Amino acid sequence: MIVRKGHRYIDVASGKTLDTWFPVGQEDIKRGCLAEKVGMIKGEAYDITIDPAQAPQSTEDAYLRLHLLSERSVKPNEINLENIFGLLPNIAWTNAGPCLPENVATLRGLLADEYVHLQVTSIDKFPRMTDYVVQASVRIGDADRVRLGAHLADGTTVMHEGFVNFNAGTLGHSMVEGRVTPGVVVGNNSDIGAGSSIMGTLSGGGKQINTIGERALLGANAGIGISLGDDSIVEAGLYVTAGTKVKTPDGEIVSARQLSGRPNLLFRRNSQSGQVEVLPTDSKVWGGLNTALHNND
Repeated sequence: MIVRKGHRYIDVASGKTLDTWFPVGQEDIKRGCLAEKVGMIKGEAYDITIDPAQAPQSTEDAYLRLHLLSERSVKPNEINLENIFGLLPNIAWTNAGPCLPENVATLRGLLADEYVHLQVTSIDKFPRMTDYVVQASVRIGDADRVRLGAHLADGTTVMHEGFVNFNAGTLGHSMVEGRVTPGVVVGNNSDIGAGSSIMGTLSGGGKQINTIGERALLGANAGIGISLGDDSIVEAGLYVTAGTKVKTPDGEIVSARQLSGRPNLLFRRNSQSGQVEVLPTDSKVWGGLNTALHNND
């Protein structure tokens, strides 16, 4: 069981919980916003006990699980997130605080006397991670592209076009310029190239959990529907799904799922025949991450 102290915002008219913040270390830190000042929402301290092995039971429960992931208290796929979407209300995330989307115009009017120009950064079930959890040893080019519930290890860099969803992330120094989708973890010293994509449990992969190993490279605009093993590479622009037919060095044609997670493989498309083929390789081929670039201290 996990016990935490939190602070939740509640919509005054409906009584619906909008969000919950759980300070790291159980600190007693106050929180306030303009939407609360003008009376649209109210804030209150909140204590909760959850069983991480069981499915979440409330909005507050769901928010704690997302916090645990972003705090690195648990790794992706280690905590039960079953039916979490149904527990998270759709929220208009504004510079005055969270509110229900249908109340944005009303909030704008209430803020007129405060001389505040209301900005709505998104309308979504998930807020930005950095509005709730900040890790000092990571770099994030665009905070809008990292959801609460993302797990970012020390030394991770998420560039401006990178995206990390909830229940996904990195386990070591990594460069993320592509999309890391739910259920996916990226190993130490790996690079997710610009525009690349990893098929996750919410993107057609069902319950299949795909991973990126250590010292691996997913090339720019490439993608995988299988796991990529240690010291492996997918060339730029190549999408390898589980059913992709791949030619091995001995001439055999196999489905890519048979190669899922194997180390020291280079997936490429033959420029003359168009055949997807796999060759032995290692991380020295692409040189690995720039250590100076990933010193985020």
